[in-house]
Amino acid sequence: MEVARRHFLAGATSGMMIDGIAPAFASERKQRKMADEKTYAAVAMQLAAQSVERAPDKAAARQQMLGTIASMEPKIRSAAIFVQQYAGSPVKLAVLPEYVLTSYPGRISIPDFADMAALEVGGPEYEAMGAMAQRLGMFIAGNAYEVDRHFPGLYFQTSFIIDPSGDVVLRYRRLNSMFAPTPHDVWSKYLDIYGIDGVFPVARTDIGNLAAIASEEILYPEIARAMALRGAEIFVHSSSEIGSPIETPKAIAKRARAQENMAYVVSANTAGIELSSLPVASGDGNSMVVDYKGRVLAESNARETFTAFAEIDLGALRAARRKPAMTNFLARQRLELFSAVYAAKSPHRADSLIQNNEVIIPDRQFFQRIQEESINNMIKEGIV
Repeated sequence: MEVARRHFLAGATSGMMIDGIAPAFASERKQRKMADEKTYAAVAMQLAAQSVERAPDKAAARQQMLGTIASMEPKIRSAAIFVQQYAGSPVKLAVLPEYVLTSYPGRISIPDFADMAALEVGGPEYEAMGAMAQRLGMFIAGNAYEVDRHFPGLYFQTSFIIDPSGDVVLRYRRLNSMFAPTPHDVWSKYLDIYGIDGVFPVARTDIGNLAAIASEEILYPEIARAMALRGAEIFVHSSSEIGSPIETPKAIAKRARAQENMAYVVSANTAGIELSSLPVASGDGNSMVVDYKGRVLAESNARETFTAFAEIDLGALRAARRKPAMTNFLARQRLELFSAVYAAKSPHRADSLIQNNEVIIPDRQFFQRIQEESINNMIKEGIV
């Protein structure tokens, strides 16, 4: 039946070509198809993080997290419908805020928080979000604390991207954190297991090459540049930060990372932190979408909202990256100039959580002691 249908269409098209109609129609269809593939809307879902610090036990914390996932789906669906009706482009990417399921660990110890609230790879929370992505038919990017069977007792803050089939297509572990373990703290073992592709992952998808930046890492240009040099075109940035009418360091950094890497930044902030000892609006507002020229296309005000949405034009981005020009910042990189300096200066040492070839479990004060050590190293080197 399908073969017959194809033969019929082929014959009909041949007949149309006699009058010269088919070439024009095919060209128009091809242009429309290319536009559909390269242009779509992305939305930064500014949602309240739900702290688990008051949960009486692990079971209650997990039930709360699944409830938070269930509550997000109708909000994303309604936002996508509105965006398409308002702006005309289908929403294919929704970015969630930092640690939206749990908020930050607070004073809970690292192993206790890992057990109570950190997600397991392939666990029920990922299954629920994967099913949500399937039903919504879009890419869902987010951020959560996650355990790793290779490093029992620890957790890593993980940014993830789930595709419309429900599969996790990218998993990035935050590399620079003040009060939590990172892959750099167990660097030699982490590299042995995951390699450099697991440290700086880029997902090549139908909606572009996606990479993730976690929270304050937007302030560190090397992280975004490493992803861009591996092909990243769109940075998904999950954050929980102070919102302000005054430009904050992160607000400046989002535009800078976009402009210098010729990439989009879709940044979702929390709409406050609920069920926490902090005032609710401590991290609220200023979610934004920034284009590859560093221009803010949309920015949210405070509270839960989807109003930071904008069109992603991959065709324009790719054309700009392939054009010889003073503004082609990626093509003009001379990275060898800096490699010796970077290799020689590393105030913050790797493998700080490995002693006698074993991974240790730190207390919260450990990371401050390591930073004090880093400052002393810089003083000795004459850097500060």
